[in-house]
Amino acid sequence: MTASMAGKIVDALSFAGGMTWEVLWALILGFGLSAVVQAVVSKQEITRLLPDDSPRSLAIACGLGAASSSCSYAAVALARSIFRKGANFTAAMAFEFASTNLVIELGIILALLIGWQFVAAEFVGGILMVVLLALLFRAFLTPQLLEMAKRHAERQVHSYMQGHGEMDMSVTGGSIWSRLASPRGFTAISHYFVMDWVAIAIDIVGGLLIAGALAAWVPNSFWQSFFFVHHPLAAKIWGPFVGPVVSMFSFVCSIGNVPLAAVLWNGGISFGGVASFIFADLVVLPILNIYRKYYGGKVSLFLLATFYAAMVGAGLVVQVLFEALGLVPTKRNAKVEMASVHWNYTSVLDILFLIVAAALLVRFMRTGGPAMLRMMSGPAKEHAEHGGTETRYVCPMHPEVVQDHPGRCPKCGMDLEKRSMEHEH
Repeated sequence: MTASMAGKIVDALSFAGGMTWEVLWALILGFGLSAVVQAVVSKQEITRLLPDDSPRSLAIACGLGAASSSCSYAAVALARSIFRKGANFTAAMAFEFASTNLVIELGIILALLIGWQFVAAEFVGGILMVVLLALLFRAFLTPQLLEMAKRHAERQVHSYMQGHGEMDMSVTGGSIWSRLASPRGFTAISHYFVMDWVAIAIDIVGGLLIAGALAAWVPNSFWQSFFFVHHPLAAKIWGPFVGPVVSMFSFVCSIGNVPLAAVLWNGGISFGGVASFIFADLVVLPILNIYRKYYGGKVSLFLLATFYAAMVGAGLVVQVLFEALGLVPTKRNAKVEMASVHWNYTSVLDILFLIVAAALLVRFMRTGGPAMLRMMSGPAKEHAEHGGTETRYVCPMHPEVVQDHPGRCPKCGMDLEKRSMEHEH
C-alpha cells in the first residue's frame, strides 16, 4: 500500500518534471520579453491611452495588456490602479483580460505543450472575449454599479501583488534602444523579470504539480465520461461551459493552467473547452475575493457573471469557427510525459536561457531587489498633491524615495532626479 502510494507520487513528480524541462526556456524568454516592454512603457501612459470604451481604446488596451506582465494578480492590481487614475473601467478590464490571455509567454507555452492551433484559438478567442465583455458592460453596467466600483477602488486595500501591479519602474527619455541599453534600463528589466517570476511562481509550480498528479492518478475514462466524449455534440457545448468552472476551483491561474489544459485535452475536453478553461484564470476563487475587496460585493458578482459569459461565449465561437476551418486537431497528443532529459535543442535552450536568467537575477540582487520584493504585497506609496512648488529629488526607479537634496537611492543605488513638486503653504 505504502509502496504503491510512493510510486504514484513519484509518477506525478516525474510528469511535472518532464513538463517543466520542456517549457523552461520558453518561460524565461516570455518573461524576458515582457520585462523589456514594461521597462519602456509607463503606467501613466497606459492610463492616458484608455479614456473611454471606444474600439480604439479597447484595441490599445489589448495591445498594452499583451505586452505587460502575465501575472493575474498583478494584472488585477494594475487594472484597479489605472482605473483609479482615470482610465475607463471597461478599458481597464479589457487590459486585464489581455494581460493574462494575449501575452507572448502564454502562446509559447501553449505551442510547446498542446499545439499551434491552441495558440491561434487563444488569441482569436481572447479578442472575441474582450468584444463580448465590452458589449455586456454597455448593456448591464449601470451608473450605480460604476459609482460603487469607483468608491470602493479609492479605498486603501492590501492584496497579493498589489505593490507589483502599481509600481512603475519604466525608463523614459531617448530612443527605446538607448533606454534598454542604459544601466537604468538593465536594472528595470531585471526587476520586472524577477518580480514577475516571483509573482507567478506559485501558479507555475502549482499548475505543474496538479497537472502531474492528474496525469498520473486520474484515468482517461473518468475525463471521457465527465466531458461527454461519446456524445460529440454535447461535448462541444458542454466543454466551454464547464471549462471555466474547473479552472475556478483549481486555484491556479496565469500560465500555470496551461499544463492542466494539456491534461484535460488528452482526457477529452473539447477544443473550445480548452480555450474557455485557459480564459478563466481571472475568475479563480482567490481573485474573486480580490474583486470583492477592490470594487465591493455587488460589483464582484457582476464581474463574475459577465466574465463567465464572455469566456463561455468566446469558447463556443472558437469551437464552431475552428471546426469550420478544419483547424481542430484530430489527435490528442499534448506533451504530458515522464521526466526525460536528452541532449537536444530543448536542453541547449534551457541552459542558455538559464544563464540569461542568472545574469538578470544578479543585477536584481545588486540593485535593491530584495527590498522591493518585501513591498510587493502592499500598495505602492502614494504622495499627496499639494499647492505651491518646491524642488525634490526622486529615484526614477523607486518613485516613493523622495528627499530634498541630491544623492543616491538607498534601494537601487541610482542617482536621484531633480523634480518640481507641489506642496501646501
